[in-house]
Amino acid sequence: MRDNRWGEIRSTAARGSRALASGTSSDEVLTLIDAAKRRAYQAVNSELVGLYWQIGEHISCKLDSAEWGEGTVEGLAAALAREHPGLRSFSRPNLFRMRQFYETYRGDEKVAPLVRQLPWTHHLIILSQTRLPEERSFYILTTIQQGWTKRELERQIRAQAFRRSMLEPARVSAALPPKAVLREKLHDLYTQLAPEKPPRQTQAEQRRSSTRRPRKRARS
Repeated sequence: MRDNRWGEIRSTAARGSRALASGTSSDEVLTLIDAAKRRAYQAVNSELVGLYWQIGEHISCKLDSAEWGEGTVEGLAAALAREHPGLRSFSRPNLFRMRQFYETYRGDEKVAPLVRQLPWTHHLIILSQTRLPEERSFYILTTIQQGWTKRELERQIRAQAFRRSMLEPARVSAALPPKAVLREKLHDLYTQLAPEKPPRQTQAEQRRSSTRRPRKRARS
């Protein structure tokens, strides 16, 4: 009886091993692992870019209010190097890049909420290789939408994707000035990425909501 039971257990274990060894099962597990790695990378990247934004904001505010001079930023970089000798991201030039990053997008209410979706290296490329605010917005929005790698982003900038896509008005918009066409196209890009907002209540609906009172429970 015991031998029969042991044989059944071994047979079941063998079937399970064959199932795990099959291509389909291993592919599915690998897909799960790759997806988890991507999510982890995106989460770390988002936090890192958010940190650089906050540091850039802090430095910008201190310099604008004359509380700090450029020498203070240099001292900050030296202190960070002593405290975290393995980190190279907080050198004096990088701290000023963080300030530039914040000051470039702080007034753009459409693009600013999206900057954490790109790696820091992408932002450095866009900041150093573009000149127009509209050009920077285009490459941020399009890179998020298309999932461009760093190399592809550089290739698209060299190929003047902004000029080809945005500065050549379509025939249907020929009557509009180039700036209007550019704003319209950037708005279309933004609306494709922006999260949907709940519909706003009308004034009548707001009045009904404010005057609606909870019903009192009847006493038993």
